[in-house]
Amino acid sequence: MKLPTFWGGIHPPQSKEFTANEEIISYSPKGELVFPMAQNIGAPCSPVVAKGDRVLVGTRLGNNDAFVSAPILSSVSGTVKDVTMRQTVAGTLENCVVVENDRQFELAPEWKPMADYETADPKEYVKRIRDAGIVGFGGATFPTAVKLSPPPDKKIKWLIVNGVECEPYLNCDNRIMLESPEKILKGLELVMRLFPDAEGIVAVENNKPKAISVLDAKVREMGLKNVRVQPMMVKYPQGAEKMLIEAITGQEFVITALPADVGCIILNVRTIYQIYSAIVEGLPAVQRIVTVTGDAIAQPKNIRVPHGTCIRELIDLCGGFKEQPVKILSGGPMMGVSMRSLDVPVVKGTSGILCLTAKSTMLKPITACLRCGRCAEACPMGLVPTVLEPLVHARKYKEFEEAGGMNCIECGSCTYMCPANHPLTQGCRDGKVSVMAMRRKAAAK
Repeated sequence: MKLPTFWGGIHPPQSKEFTANEEIISYSPKGELVFPMAQNIGAPCSPVVAKGDRVLVGTRLGNNDAFVSAPILSSVSGTVKDVTMRQTVAGTLENCVVVENDRQFELAPEWKPMADYETADPKEYVKRIRDAGIVGFGGATFPTAVKLSPPPDKKIKWLIVNGVECEPYLNCDNRIMLESPEKILKGLELVMRLFPDAEGIVAVENNKPKAISVLDAKVREMGLKNVRVQPMMVKYPQGAEKMLIEAITGQEFVITALPADVGCIILNVRTIYQIYSAIVEGLPAVQRIVTVTGDAIAQPKNIRVPHGTCIRELIDLCGGFKEQPVKILSGGPMMGVSMRSLDVPVVKGTSGILCLTAKSTMLKPITACLRCGRCAEACPMGLVPTVLEPLVHARKYKEFEEAGGMNCIECGSCTYMCPANHPLTQGCRDGKVSVMAMRRKAAAK
């Protein structure tokens, strides 16, 4: 049987073998922890603590009452050392709360399992999910409470758990599916109480046969009637929302729409796991799994780590570098962000730390565009990157917008396929930033 997939896309080397069989280990940070106030799509938080305050695990450090936002919670107990500007993964300076870890990991008293959660009004789940600071842990960091609050006129037909993890090298989702399948499925059951008419679908790329088998067996064992595990064709970027919706439902998903507009809600497997943890176990979302990998790392690992932990500590935990890296990315090779320093914190969106040698990067000089069309064939959004790139270079941002540039999902497929080595994705990213700046300037007038 042909597996579901989407139009376009590419087949980069998967490079999952570094950590595919590495069980998740837990790490207790040694140094201070740094919590940037901007860790989700939407409104950034403002600090609600001051220097000298005592905090516990789950204490709110930052908050914003805007609908599209999620609070920042402490992942350790200790004392607020400072509220100041610190460097982040992207290299920018952001307002941060710095906590001195007392290594006691004392949980704040308000964090307890929800009483009678199986019979409670499921709307109470949404409040708990927001209070727990849960966002999309697949990397997008969209606040989950917002995603679970679609307009009343939107009928949700499909609840899709995204276990695709199509980004090369990363295995954090793969490992949590292998090690905690029951919690993932119970988390899905809880969310399905919010949408009782929806079908639950766990989507997993076919390069993870063990995860598919484990989840499928657990679905049968738990007797879940309206839940199925759906193997997906291995193709990048299969895990993107638009691609996943089109592959599973057969519906064309217009990029300007929201998944709820076509009857879908998509949640990453880690997000679903965290929903279960917050509701059933009474634990806030203050840790995440990070894959530290690449051919420059001595001992690649999958690590469960508190938010705010210094990335340098994770590199040291993995034995440091066996060969000097020429590039270090936060995330995977396709959509990751190049890092300028290791002395930056793990945040909600940190899925991996990828350390690459000169051999694996194989950087080549840029040459003239061949007009071969490979970038357009690969683009899952149906864009023509060779049209968009020169518009950005010429600063013709209105024309860039009219040519569909704002629909770019920055997946990196065009750059990967370009035989002339043009940084096409970066060009689109720069164009989108410039258009958004123009819009803000116009709105301020």
